[in-house]
Amino acid sequence: MEFTTILYEVSDHIATITMNRPERMNAMGGAMINEMIGAFDLADADDDVRVVIVTGAGDKAFCAGADLSSGKDIFDKSTRPNNPLQPDGTFNYDMESARDGGGRLALRIYASNKVVIAAINGVAVGVGASMTLPMDIRIASETARMGFVYAKFGIVYECCSSYFLPRAVGMNKALEWSMTARIMKAPELAEAGLFNYVVPQDQVVAKAREIAAEIARTVSPVSAAVMRHMIWQGQSMRHPMDAHRVESWGITNRGQSEDTKEGARAFSEKRPPQFPCKVSSDMPDYFPWWEEPQYSGPPLER
Repeated sequence: MEFTTILYEVSDHIATITMNRPERMNAMGGAMINEMIGAFDLADADDDVRVVIVTGAGDKAFCAGADLSSGKDIFDKSTRPNNPLQPDGTFNYDMESARDGGGRLALRIYASNKVVIAAINGVAVGVGASMTLPMDIRIASETARMGFVYAKFGIVYECCSSYFLPRAVGMNKALEWSMTARIMKAPELAEAGLFNYVVPQDQVVAKAREIAAEIARTVSPVSAAVMRHMIWQGQSMRHPMDAHRVESWGITNRGQSEDTKEGARAFSEKRPPQFPCKVSSDMPDYFPWWEEPQYSGPPLER
């Protein structure tokens, strides 16, 4: 797959996706959304990849949000092909073109079978901020700034951030940050728990690679994939029994795997494990254990 707006590189079991429009502060457009989704598809299909790092090119921005260079119509879907606006003035929300592009990207990151680390090397605004929320670990520059600025542009949450943001920082902070549409600095974001680490700007990617290398070196790729989904799917559990069921299935299935035998041997022999199971072929027989919802428009009757 050829990329024009991102860079994709794999080394040492780590895939690095770099948003590569530094002249536009890595602003997001439709092409970049589609290419990033394609890059996550590549990473999931490659058993050599155990961790994905997402970062931005240059030293100013991770992603400065939607590409506003096209002017005031950037958010107006009626200016694009397959316009969901109907002749009678109503919207056909069921059309694929009615879907939020940032939400498509967030859902793809959420569905990843590989651990995802955000290396936030600068400004992250709008979709640039929200796209980090379904990632597993967030590492930010001391100079990073972030804003959930939708209301400032007369729009609403996108990139599934109404789901992810309150789960990351709680209702109070999610509402405060969204209603004020402020641009927050790294210390405030870190204090609220959004960032795992804050490091000097020139060490962001290095810190991400350090953590990614530890994951790639020490944990079973299949276990990491299943546990990642257990945590995210667990956000909708209603009772501890729901967790107990899934955990029991996992312990029963994985307890007889070659990974478990290798993990025990490596521990006894005081050496790094060499896990043989692959995400492409050795996921548990009950995976996925949830029904994937499909996009649809709102009910016609109120």
